[in-house]
Amino acid sequence: MTLRTFEEYRSQGDLASLDEDWLNHVESEPSDLDWFLGIAEGLAGAGEEDRARSLLELYDAELAGRDLWALRLEVLRRAGPLAVRPSRLQKEVVTTLEALWRDKPNLAPAIDFVGLRKNTEDPVRLWDKVTRLQSLLVFDVGEVVLMQGQGVGRVVEVNLPLESLKIDFEKRSGVTVGLRAAAKLLKPLPPGHLLRRKLEEPEVLERLRDEDPPGLLRALLETSDRPLTAGEIREALAGLVPESKWAGWWAAARRHPQVVASTGGRQAYRWEASEQGALSAVRRAFAHADARGKADLLRRHAERDPALAREMAGDLASIAGESAESDPGLALELWFGLERLGLLPAYLDELPEKLLGPDGDPRRLLASVVDRLLRERALAMLRERRDDWIAIWRDQMVREEEPRVLDLLFAGLREGDPDGAQRVVDDVLAQPRRAPATFAWLAERAAHDEELRGRSPLRLLQQLLAALADPEFARQRARLRPLADSGGTVPRLLASLEEDQAAAALESVRRVPGLEAYQRDALVAALELRFASVRAEKPAHHQPLYATAAAIAAQRAELKRLSEVDIPANRKAIAEARAHGDLRENFEYKAARERHEYLNARVAALHRDLGRARPIEFGKLDLGEVRIGARVVLDAPAGERRVYTVLGPWESRPEDNVLSYESDLGQRLLGLKPGDTVEIGGATLVVAAIEPAG
Repeated sequence: MTLRTFEEYRSQGDLASLDEDWLNHVESEPSDLDWFLGIAEGLAGAGEEDRARSLLELYDAELAGRDLWALRLEVLRRAGPLAVRPSRLQKEVVTTLEALWRDKPNLAPAIDFVGLRKNTEDPVRLWDKVTRLQSLLVFDVGEVVLMQGQGVGRVVEVNLPLESLKIDFEKRSGVTVGLRAAAKLLKPLPPGHLLRRKLEEPEVLERLRDEDPPGLLRALLETSDRPLTAGEIREALAGLVPESKWAGWWAAARRHPQVVASTGGRQAYRWEASEQGALSAVRRAFAHADARGKADLLRRHAERDPALAREMAGDLASIAGESAESDPGLALELWFGLERLGLLPAYLDELPEKLLGPDGDPRRLLASVVDRLLRERALAMLRERRDDWIAIWRDQMVREEEPRVLDLLFAGLREGDPDGAQRVVDDVLAQPRRAPATFAWLAERAAHDEELRGRSPLRLLQQLLAALADPEFARQRARLRPLADSGGTVPRLLASLEEDQAAAALESVRRVPGLEAYQRDALVAALELRFASVRAEKPAHHQPLYATAAAIAAQRAELKRLSEVDIPANRKAIAEARAHGDLRENFEYKAARERHEYLNARVAALHRDLGRARPIEFGKLDLGEVRIGARVVLDAPAGERRVYTVLGPWESRPEDNVLSYESDLGQRLLGLKPGDTVEIGGATLVVAAIEPAG
């Protein structure tokens, strides 16, 4: 049947056949909502509202009979006043919603929650409530969702009064998410999505993993709305592909000819519809890539198709030859890549000698080799080919930025020219701003290299602290700041200082603006513990902190646990959370950072307090008056007896009458003698006895 618009029916004078066409189309194509509503609106506009309403009633009955409730809801939304009487619209909407979502466990309470049962004659408010209901039911009990950092989970509870969800994820159960944040944090997974299938049919996916690795990868990539990085693929398949099997599975899966990886930035993978489509995609990417991007494409796709590999290799060989003068680093990188793949043409055999031999410019070449591993290989080839390699390596030491390459350079210089290696260290230590990256490497290495720490510990300490606030070290600051934490270079340098250097070190620690307060407090405490000369310079208000031996031991045990267990574990948590992406929306990263601040503040406080801690010597107490460490027996005139113990702030338990000597009542008891009186809580008590508490 050829469908006509209302205007066509009217212009052709054939409105009589409209009803029959309507009935036929209702039976054959009830989902053609736009046509039905267009005809009804045309009739209403022509003054035939009753006819339009009659036809819509027939259409409505057909939709209800076929359980096409989503279409019926849309009819009510777009043509409500024409389809039903205004007074019945809200009731019909609720009836439709109850039929459409009858399998939703929380449908009834959600309808009540959004107020859909409360009468309203305002269509805008009515449909706002429907929209709110839809947003709630997306995350109803039983729905499967994905959350970054948590993986796949199932909604197990919806608390409408508190507007929150409880979700059991793969990694954690009982995670609470606010309903208003759910749309932003959670992604609903439709039936058939691979991540949903992990929960619903793991055995099927395990067989696919073992029997058809590319098939499992395809199932994941085809259900994703964008290409996925290797890290995202690994995270998505966590629990399905064990860590012990990952390397083998991934190597087999990504070799499939229909798997195509992107170039530039973070490499991501997608599934092409056919092998020929994959080859075409690689060719297109190769044509638009720069030289290094082309080399990366050849490396990753050399085994895909021999003819394509030869084609790409020929192009890269031409670029290598042409760039030998203008960009020697690029030329060498391309030569390395072609050689490794066995695709190097004979006419490029002499290129390394030209670039690395006596006539080459090693400084210019090394500055333009981007890849770290290739730069290391270039350094090794320079060592083999040139008599002046030591001078070249010394020069590169102050230009290099990669810590691993600096390790290689320093080891080679220590072996080939020990005195020259030490001169480089001394020069960098004397003028660190001339080589910020090398100084940062030196400072990091000194944490584990006793020889470097011992060479000039005070100078290294002063320069490292100064670098924390120096704009020249802005790029290295994230690496330098942790070196002042417990276990870092700065605390370890303190052990290499002599007594006559302690005052200068303390001045640097107190003066430098780049330290966090907790770092400064911990370093000052460490210096005061180690050196008597600086202990004498402590401020007068820095009084001893008296405590029992057991309490001091407990605080030291806590400090050891925080420094050796909790802080390293939290650093790892920060690194893992940072890898999850956008830090502005990454609540795991924010929580880990907050814990980092708390842990380091606690470490600083423990360092500070332990630095002034003094054990209470119960056996040497003078019991002629109340002192720290005494138990005081107080009698009231009515015969009541109270016993208080005065100890340090670490032992304070007021509910058990164990008082800190820093407390108000503790201060009032100190110095009292037998027979003295003291007023407590409105009662006048007499000191009856003073005993040692320990």
